[in-house]
Amino acid sequence: MRRDSIFYKLFQQYPSVLFQLLENPPQNAELYKFDSVAVKEPKFEIDGVFLPPESETKGTVYFSEVQFQKDEQLYERLFAESHLYFYRNRDRFSDWQAVIIYPSRNIEQSDISPHRSLLNGDQVHRIYLDELGDIQQLPVWVGLMVLTTLKESQAPEAARYLLTKSNQESSSNEMILEMITTIMMYRFENLTLREVQVMLGISLERSRAYQEIKQEGRQEGRQEGRQEGLKESALNLVMRQLNRRLGELPEEAKNNIAQLSLSNLENLGEALLDFTSLQDLQSWLSQVQD
Repeated sequence: MRRDSIFYKLFQQYPSVLFQLLENPPQNAELYKFDSVAVKEPKFEIDGVFLPPESETKGTVYFSEVQFQKDEQLYERLFAESHLYFYRNRDRFSDWQAVIIYPSRNIEQSDISPHRSLLNGDQVHRIYLDELGDIQQLPVWVGLMVLTTLKESQAPEAARYLLTKSNQESSSNEMILEMITTIMMYRFENLTLREVQVMLGISLERSRAYQEIKQEGRQEGRQEGRQEGLKESALNLVMRQLNRRLGELPEEAKNNIAQLSLSNLENLGEALLDFTSLQDLQSWLSQVQD
C-alpha cells in the first residue's frame, strides 16, 4: 500500500490536518502551506515541510515524517535534514517543530537514547495512529489517516462512516470521497474501482463529478446538441482533475485526451483516481489508442 503518496495528497489538499494531531497547534494553522524540499550539500529529501504564511516576519516551520516501516536510523536522518534546512533558512523562521506519524509504537526506531533530549522535549511530536481512539470520534481528515492502518475486515465499515460524516459536515466531501476511494483501492488491490464503489455504497452515476457533467450538458440547450455538450463538459472536468493531480499536462497529452469519446472520458475520470505520475496517464492513453 503506497501510503507515502496518500499522505502527500492528504497534506496537499488540507495542510492544517497535521495540526489536528497536536495538543498545542499554532493559532494560524489554517494559513500554513505544505511543501516538499531538497537540501543540498549533502542532499537530503525532506518528506514534508509546513511553511508559515509569508506575511509573518518570522514563524515556526514544521517538519513531518510518515513512517510505516521500521527504520533504525530514522531519527538520525530526520534531525540531520531538519537542522540543516533550519540552518540554511534561519532568517526565515523563528523556531522549528517536527511531527513523526507512525501506525503504531512497534514501528519506531529501537535505539532512541542518543536523541532523548529532543524526543522528550516539546519540539518533537510522535503520533501513533492506532492510539488516537475510535475513528467515529475523530475529525474526518484525521480519520482518513487512521483508515490507512485498519485491517481489511474493519476498513469498509470505517470508510462508509467517514463518507457519511463528510456528507453531513464538510464542504470538501468530493475531495474526501476521492481520498477514501484511493485508500480503499490501495487496501484492496485485487478489486476494481467499480467493486470498491459497490463496497462503499457509491457509484459513478451518483457522484458529484458525474452529476456536474450531466448538469453542464443540460445547459447546452437543444436536444441535438446535448451529446456534444456532455462531451465538452466531461473533457473540461477531466482536464481540471488531471491538472490538479498531475500538474500542467504536455500539449500532446491534451490533444490525445480531447480526441477521446464521451465513454472513454468517463472511463478516464475513474482511472485517474489511481494516477500518481504523468507516466500513468500516458500508459492509460496508449492502451485506449491500441
